[in-house]
Amino acid sequence: MDIATLIGLIGGFIIVVIVMILDGGSPMELLSHPSAILLTMGGALTASMASFPLSATVKLPKYFAIAMKESKFDIAGAIELIARMADTARREGLLALEEQSKKIEDEFLRKGVMLVVDGTDPAQVRAILEIEIKQMEERHGEGIGFLASAGGYGPTLGIIGTVMGLITVLKQLDDPGALGQHIAAAFLATLWGIMSANLIWLPLSSKLRVRSEGEAKYRYLLLEGIIALQAGENPRLVREKLMAYLPPKQRAAAETAAGEVRPAGAEA
Repeated sequence: MDIATLIGLIGGFIIVVIVMILDGGSPMELLSHPSAILLTMGGALTASMASFPLSATVKLPKYFAIAMKESKFDIAGAIELIARMADTARREGLLALEEQSKKIEDEFLRKGVMLVVDGTDPAQVRAILEIEIKQMEERHGEGIGFLASAGGYGPTLGIIGTVMGLITVLKQLDDPGALGQHIAAAFLATLWGIMSANLIWLPLSSKLRVRSEGEAKYRYLLLEGIIALQAGENPRLVREKLMAYLPPKQRAAAETAAGEVRPAGAEA
């Protein structure tokens, strides 16, 4: 589980509660009018449903799960694997990679290596794999857009709830003693609209975007490795080229690990 997402979501609401207490209010006031929550949360979701295909709405639990799940890509391991395959290809030819490719767990990398083994033109290999990445980004964009849309509708629906509440207040001007309570209840809808947008929908949308960008970066690394593999580049140069995708600290650790696991006879 991604602790940062969990801490961010829970921490945001905790801060709101603490501020309410410091201002002399009670956290229970947030739940005193369920209609405000229904209008802002439910309304944001239904408005997003109207904006996106039904398939996007059905995947809402999946979007939450992806945001909560920590994504890890073994970039250093992928670099070392591609470098070893480059060494094998230079020594034994590309056809020698056919058996190795069957053991590759990453579907994208396995597909790319099989295209190379089949003798596909390099330009075609790049085009096919770039289409794969583009389609992945478009699939991810649906979830990102759905949550961002809910974040945009939430505050507006909160204002609608407040206006509805104030209309009710104006009908009860003959009871001055209850005006304060009714006005506070009316503005609770605006609070929930802004709060749900900025503490739930927009942060989750941003997290999905980060996840998507991370996976796209990883796949572009694999793409460059596959193209270098097909070109018969020096395994050491392949490794150095792909290391550029890593931050300096991770790069140093990966280079150290590569020196330890480099197969005997491999070029240094």
